[in-house]
Amino acid sequence: MTTRILPAVGDPDAARIFSTLLSQLPSAEPAAPVPDSTTLLDTLARLAADSLDELPEVVLVHERIGPVPALDLIREVALRFPAVGVVLVSSDAGPALFSAAMDSGARGLVGLPLSYEELAARVQAAAQWAVGVRRHLGKGAADALTGPGGRVVTVTGAKGGVGTTFAAVQFALAAAASGRRTALVDMDLQAGDVGSYLDVQFRRSIADLAGIQDISPRVLQDAVYEDRTGLALLLAPADGERGEEVDDRAARHIVGALRSRYELVVVDCGTQVTGANAAAVEMADVAVLVTTPDVIAVRAAKRMVRLWERLQVRKAEDTSVVVNRWSKHTEIQPALIEKITKTRAARTPVPAAFKELQAVVDAGRVQDLDNRSTVKQALWAVAGELGLLAAADPGTPPAAGPPGGALTLRAAGTVSRLRRGREG
Repeated sequence: MTTRILPAVGDPDAARIFSTLLSQLPSAEPAAPVPDSTTLLDTLARLAADSLDELPEVVLVHERIGPVPALDLIREVALRFPAVGVVLVSSDAGPALFSAAMDSGARGLVGLPLSYEELAARVQAAAQWAVGVRRHLGKGAADALTGPGGRVVTVTGAKGGVGTTFAAVQFALAAAASGRRTALVDMDLQAGDVGSYLDVQFRRSIADLAGIQDISPRVLQDAVYEDRTGLALLLAPADGERGEEVDDRAARHIVGALRSRYELVVVDCGTQVTGANAAAVEMADVAVLVTTPDVIAVRAAKRMVRLWERLQVRKAEDTSVVVNRWSKHTEIQPALIEKITKTRAARTPVPAAFKELQAVVDAGRVQDLDNRSTVKQALWAVAGELGLLAAADPGTPPAAGPPGGALTLRAAGTVSRLRRGREG
């Protein structure tokens, strides 16, 4: 039996040692090492999407992998890809770390410096476990091989006032209307307004889950508000200072717990980068960045994308930009924004039609927005583009082709102004 092995190690010297020893293992097929946690999760997700048979039997995680800590990364891999055997490689091979690694879902622990015999034994044991799990589940258990729960989509604003929360709420409403069991999380921790947009007040918030290591279904149920729209709402804390309780580790646990119970988890990340929402963006299957077609907002979008790349949170090409308040007379068109930010612009722009929204926004009941609203139709079409709707939903409006597909001479001055903007 050939054992496919995917090492996750950021240090170049350690990566060379890994590759050398793994190439010597009998019947081993080691892949090139991935340098960080984001690339590892993206690689596994891509392989699983192509074919479950493409997933490696074993993943090796180096102790200094980043930006997600090794144990948190192991927990995420074990949750999303439970038939992949994960082995931790660490200089600390003591019983405390061994216990913590097993609790996180690892199938073994290898000490540093690497020993051929120990590495071979741990890899073989993890591979046999993975093969046994896959054989037990059978070929008909495709969903089980890629882990419980559904997809995570994050919605982030390039800057304040671009319509981030409105877009997140409409994405969640569209998914729920299509038949998906959907959770909407307000991770704008100091200034979240999801509750205000849906006319909801609830005593619990995301901060109540921050200190809980094992979020059971009962604990999660107590913190989530089941809204009459069909959405499960996890609100931001009413007292903004409590948002500091939700750090990156808490965010990973909370989003992971929600992923295991809902088909879709929509996370409103606001416009400020914190450890919590950066962790959510990194975990997301779909990361949306909302901007408006003006110089200041597009510069802010460019800064956000580059900040994510520097923090190893998200690559620009893996980010989807939604252009809000667009019109055909707008000087900055989606194609230009795509070129400036190096992201992928949604084919359907969202028109500038605030008069359609004013009554429901002022009433705090955006769920009552008329189906004839051009803004609602566009956002629901974008939700379909992003794969957020149930496949059986026949009512999704077709996505329009990209307006302003070519850069015009009229936009030349705007391009120049954008390029002169700060790199962030």
